[in-house]
Amino acid sequence: MIIGEHRDQVIKNIADHAQKGLFNEKVEIDDPQTSSEESMAIVNQFWQNQNHWRARFDNLIARTTMRGITDWFNLNTTFCGLKNLKSLKPTQGAVITSNHFNQLDNTVIRKLAQKNHRRLFIVIQETNLKMDGLIGFLMNHLDVLPLTKNVGYLGRTLPKKLEQQVQKGHWVLIYPEQEMWFNYRKPRPVKRGAYYYAAKANVPIISCFTEIIDQPKPEKNNDEFYQTKYRLHVLPLIWPDSKLSVNENAKMMMEKDYAQKKAAYEAAYQKKLSYDFEPHDIAGWRG
Repeated sequence: MIIGEHRDQVIKNIADHAQKGLFNEKVEIDDPQTSSEESMAIVNQFWQNQNHWRARFDNLIARTTMRGITDWFNLNTTFCGLKNLKSLKPTQGAVITSNHFNQLDNTVIRKLAQKNHRRLFIVIQETNLKMDGLIGFLMNHLDVLPLTKNVGYLGRTLPKKLEQQVQKGHWVLIYPEQEMWFNYRKPRPVKRGAYYYAAKANVPIISCFTEIIDQPKPEKNNDEFYQTKYRLHVLPLIWPDSKLSVNENAKMMMEKDYAQKKAAYEAAYQKKLSYDFEPHDIAGWRG
């Protein structure tokens, strides 16, 4: 399924950003923008709403709806490397990292969580809370942890919220590439945040890489693309080292995770990772 318009312009933005090494910048052209004050107000309102008597009911509806979407979106998704999760105790929380290439790619990780009987929380940008319709309802009532660029929030509030969930044995998905790059196959250089939060909470990283496989049929809603399916590679867990500080662990885990994703890409596509842009970088693109 192709979500969003102006895919040709977005692909051009991806090519330009890759050439300039701007791997963590926005490439979508219609993402909402907020001021720092508005951003903080949105997040504060979200947490205030969690105290409302209807929050638990709405959460149940949202999770049930998302489960149906997840099952439908992943009818052809396959999983490999599940044995790497065996060392994780049933009550052990974790931070999951994966490449970010589609508005619904989190359903691949949701499916993994379902298969392991885990509850999944997702760290999302606060602008997602402003969406309308069904997507807006889901964003505001699913298990999410919104973030904003406010330093105090990122340094104190968000780590506390995250630790509360992993201590309960839940998993938290954080996209270390930050921005979504539409159908982009390659793992991009990662940012430190996900690994800092994992190190601070003393939980492992479930390192994942989603391979995107072209199918022979064109997309029903956009004939410029072939349909695709996914193969999730669950890579070896990355555990914090008790001998290292939080910052040292964050650096170590970040470097290991990127190296694992790079190796997974090269094994899946049988080619060396290079950031020189080529049409193959965009899965399903007939251009």
